[in-house]
Amino acid sequence: MAKVAVTGAAGFLGSNLVEFLVSRRETVAGLDNLSTGRLENLRSVWHRRGFTFRRADLARSSTLPRAEKYYHLASPASPPAYQRDPISTLLVNSTGTHRVLEAARRADARVLIASTSEVYGDATVHPQSERYWGNVNPIGVRSCYDEGKRFSEALAVAYRRSYGLDVRIARIFNTYGPRMDPADGRVISNFVVQGLRGEPLTIYGDGTQTRSFCYVADLVAGLDRLMEAPKEVPTPMNLGNPAEVPIRRVAELVAVALRIPLRFNYRPLPEDDPKQRCPDIGLARQHLGWTPTVGLEAGLPSTVASLRVALAGKPRTRPRRSKRLKGWVT
Repeated sequence: MAKVAVTGAAGFLGSNLVEFLVSRRETVAGLDNLSTGRLENLRSVWHRRGFTFRRADLARSSTLPRAEKYYHLASPASPPAYQRDPISTLLVNSTGTHRVLEAARRADARVLIASTSEVYGDATVHPQSERYWGNVNPIGVRSCYDEGKRFSEALAVAYRRSYGLDVRIARIFNTYGPRMDPADGRVISNFVVQGLRGEPLTIYGDGTQTRSFCYVADLVAGLDRLMEAPKEVPTPMNLGNPAEVPIRRVAELVAVALRIPLRFNYRPLPEDDPKQRCPDIGLARQHLGWTPTVGLEAGLPSTVASLRVALAGKPRTRPRRSKRLKGWVT
């Protein structure tokens, strides 16, 4: 039996979490349907003892391995990805979450559901604390993700109340770092990719809207602390960096990191795009002793280096079968 099962294991966040767990010598079973995840993201752990991988689509029909702890990270997370396939996004956050919760119930296991700051929508409260119920358009272009995650939270809490299941919910705010997908449409990856291609940086609106950016290593540490906390830990819990930054300032920092002249391409704000996004992490500080330590300027160089390699388009190793790993590996 695996000690830990991670859904969405080949994604940006999932692969960083898997690498962290494997480095601690946990027995890890990774699952991913590879719709947005990439096998290359798991290259560092392919042949590590205790790691297995299986291609699995929780939104359609897949069973999960028995484990002591489940991290449910499976879901498209960037607007282009979830808007490209809204039905699958809704299903993985409903049917997929149900399968994870059922597996955890049968195994009497602990489970962490990866939710999102998107549940707050275009917030009317700032910064956003867990007590805020949100301002979400239930039928807008982002609703497949926003409402999918809100349903996932509701289902997890229902399992906690009905069965006493040990459930934790992490509301994850903007995260960046190595292994970001160049085409994921997120702010930092967009700016870096445009800069590397010699293009002007696209600013939606006037650039005064704000976000907070958490380096992926900090976020993974927060997820680990939330999973390992006592059962009585409050949930949901915000995980993110409370340092709020205007989008225009992010563009300036990316230009400095890339050593390029600053040029902008202004475009209208997308539908339902929030004007402010910043977490209140008081609960995480109090109950986990967790706070981010990597600032944006410190985290950008490794992010730029990773995206530079991804854009270089190095030939991918042809997948082959492994007797030890279930599914395709490289």
